Amino acid sequence: MTTSAITTIQDQAPVRITPGGRLLTAAEFQQLAEVPAEAEWFANLTNTQTRRAYEHAVKDFMRFTGITRADEFRGVTRAHVIAWRDELAARGLGGGTIRHRLASLASLFQYLCNRNAVTHNPVKGVQRPRSESGEGKTPALGDHQARQLLDAPQDHSVRGKRDRAILSTLLFHALRRAELSKLKVKDFRHARKGVLHLKVSGKGGKTRYLPLHPATSRLITDYLDAAGHGADDVGALFRPVRNNRTGDLCQAITPDGVYKLVRGYSGALGFEIGAHALRATAATNALDHRADIAKVQEWLGHANIATTRIYDHRLTRPEDSPTFKVVY
Repeated sequence: MTTSAITTIQDQAPVRITPGGRLLTAAEFQQLAEVPAEAEWFANLTNTQTRRAYEHAVKDFMRFTGITRADEFRGVTRAHVIAWRDELAARGLGGGTIRHRLASLASLFQYLCNRNAVTHNPVKGVQRPRSESGEGKTPALGDHQARQLLDAPQDHSVRGKRDRAILSTLLFHALRRAELSKLKVKDFRHARKGVLHLKVSGKGGKTRYLPLHPATSRLITDYLDAAGHGADDVGALFRPVRNNRTGDLCQAITPDGVYKLVRGYSGALGFEIGAHALRATAATNALDHRADIAKVQEWLGHANIATTRIYDHRLTRPEDSPTFKVVY
C-alpha cells in the first residue's frame, strides 16, 4: 500500500508467524488479539484483483475523509459516505465506478458490523448511480472480425503457435485473462464422459469445467510440441517466449501480457480492443446462436444471471422491433 494512512492499517494486520516448536509465542498471541477488525477485513481478502480494487476504493475514501487510523472508521456516518459519493461524481467518474467504490466500502463496514465493531453499515441506504442501460459497454466483435483475429498470427514460430492457441482459447471458451494466465498444462487434459474439458479457476476460488473446442485442443497441442513443456503437467500452460527482465520462461504469461497480445493483433487489423472484448464476443455469439442463457451463465462463471443478460442482444435487434410488424 502506498499512502501512510493505508500503511498504518496494513501494519496492524496479522503478523507472519515463523515456524518453530511453538507456533505462537506469548507476544505473537497478544499481538494477534489486538489486531483491529479493519485490518482483519483487509488481510482476509485473498483474491489479488479484489484486494487491489478494494484497496484503491478505501484509500480514496480515507484521503477524502482524512482518516489515518483504523479505529477512525467507526466514526463514519452516512453523511460522510454521501459527501464522498457526490465528490466522486463531481470528478466525472462513471456510475459503474462509483457503484463499485461504494460496494467496496460497504464490504468493509459489513465486516465491522459482523464483528460488532459498529452498530450499522453507513453505506447501506446511500443512493447509488443508476446503470446507464442493461447492456454492457465492452464491444463484441462480428463473426468476420473474430475469424480475422484467429488467423492474425501468421508465422510458425513458437510465439505464433502460442498466440493462435491463446486467441482460440479466449474466443471459444470466454475466459477472463486472469483465468487464462492461471491455466496449467494438465488443465486442458481433463476427460469427462470421453470429452476433453478445460479446468478453469475462476473468481472467488470457484472451479468450472468447460468442454474443450477441438480446434483449440489442436492449437494448444501444436504449441506445446513446439515449446517443449508439454510434459510439465503442473507448469504454466501459456508462457512468455522472451523475458528481458529475468530470463525466466517457466512462469505463466501475465494478464497484462494477454491484454497486450490481444491489443496488438486487433490493432493491426484496425479494431483495437482488449482481452475482455473476446469474452463478450464469445458470450454474444453463443446467445445469438440460441445457447440457453442459464448454460451461458454457468459457462462464463457468473454468480448472477443478470450479469449474463448484459451480453444478450436478442431483444434489441432492430429487425425484431415492433416497428417492422406494423402494417397499414
